[in-house]
Amino acid sequence: MTTEPVPRYADRLDLGEGPRSVDGRVVLVDIPTGRLLAVPDDPAAPLETVLRLDVPLGAVAPVAGRPGTWIAAADTGICLLTPDGVPTWLARPEDGSPERMRMNDGTADPHGRFWAGSMAHDAVVGASSLYRVDPDGTVTRAVTGLTVPNGPAFTADGTLMYLADSTKGVIRRYPVDPATGHLGPPQLFATFTEGLPDGMTVDMEGALWVALWGTGAVHRYRADGSRSHLLRLPAVQPAGVCLHGDVLYVTTARAGLADPGPYDGAVFTVRTAVPGTPAAAYRPSPTAV
Repeated sequence: MTTEPVPRYADRLDLGEGPRSVDGRVVLVDIPTGRLLAVPDDPAAPLETVLRLDVPLGAVAPVAGRPGTWIAAADTGICLLTPDGVPTWLARPEDGSPERMRMNDGTADPHGRFWAGSMAHDAVVGASSLYRVDPDGTVTRAVTGLTVPNGPAFTADGTLMYLADSTKGVIRRYPVDPATGHLGPPQLFATFTEGLPDGMTVDMEGALWVALWGTGAVHRYRADGSRSHLLRLPAVQPAGVCLHGDVLYVTTARAGLADPGPYDGAVFTVRTAVPGTPAAAYRPSPTAV
């Protein structure tokens, strides 16, 4: 069962991204304000601030065995965040880049690694990368030559990764070696002539939900690339999606709009026929930071 998305909560976010189902609740980020937010039980209440950084916060994943600790794509690198919000940096690979860079979307895979993309503030073509964080804390540049990477999203067994390059209007699917995290040659999964593919999530049937920035739409694609659903929202810039059980959460943005409407920047929910699974956790090795 899929109905029309409904706006929830009092907030209107600048750039709401990275919703994740974690420990029975949904968390998300507002990138430019550096805030990690949690969804309240009351759909009319404001979002709850979990922590706040003084730099852009692109995405988080929970850290296994460390309650209240997150691994985060923030500013120009990857860090660990404890409840006090003080970052412990694992690496800052975009420091010193020729372009002005920041980290963007990211997620953990089912094998306990964390993946996150970078982007130039001016969306310079080919300036961005996708990074992989292994359990020992090593940060490796896994894909280069990207422009605005979003996702990634993984199948339940962690053997396939979907990655959008938003401004190029494409989603590619990569085979993943579960033992090493190494990526095989990508295949083109979907192309878009209207709207830009942004945040993504995979449901329990292996279908991919995609937020389409600039179109006010969310699409669902079967694993064979055929589209099964199209949801319309009264917000121009859908940016992130996650499944919390059988409820799809959609974050949106008002940044860059000359005249934002009443629902631009809102968080939406809609019940779906196929549920998802909770967000995977980053699983550090015993010797990691």
